[in-house]
Amino acid sequence: MTRIVSSAVASDGDPMDRAVEARRAQLREALRAAASALKEHGPRFALAGSYALWAYGAPEPSHDVDILVAEADVTAAVTTLRDAGFDVEHPPEDWLFKARTGDTVVDVLHRVNGVPIEPATLDRAEDRVVLALSMPVLPPTAVVIQKLNSLTEHHCDFAKLLPAVRAIREQLDWERVDTQTADNDFAVAFLVLAGRLGLRG
Repeated sequence: MTRIVSSAVASDGDPMDRAVEARRAQLREALRAAASALKEHGPRFALAGSYALWAYGAPEPSHDVDILVAEADVTAAVTTLRDAGFDVEHPPEDWLFKARTGDTVVDVLHRVNGVPIEPATLDRAEDRVVLALSMPVLPPTAVVIQKLNSLTEHHCDFAKLLPAVRAIREQLDWERVDTQTADNDFAVAFLVLAGRLGLRG
């Protein structure tokens, strides 16, 4: 099923709300520009991370955009995004590069949790209409598994995960989530909490 995701209208209330909405507008514009360029010129990609969950009904994030490309296609992705007007940065982390437009950054990942992105991962993406543009989006179960496996002692913010998981809980393959996160104690703790909160199907 195709779900159409469009931008929200900013409220006229709190200045903090307006700032968040302005930030989201910048992220949406960057997401649409990057996805449009990659669709037209390649390589294959998939929307991932919090914006992928948004495409399935989770709250809209306000911090980043994540796109996956196969590790073998990094050079091609750099060329496409640079030609589309993005400034490309290579941070010390060797599992992604950053495509910047103004103050907004799109993280382009070719490894997640130490695992290289292969074409088979992109094969599992589902076509969704996001911001009036059809694009491949990683399935919610795969995104949640990636997010849970990224939890560590120094990066363990359940508060960001809970609203998203609550919103998409009926779309998740909980058995698969359990199996593929069983070696991460922080993921297991989150799943226990999700169960106690009645989020699990």
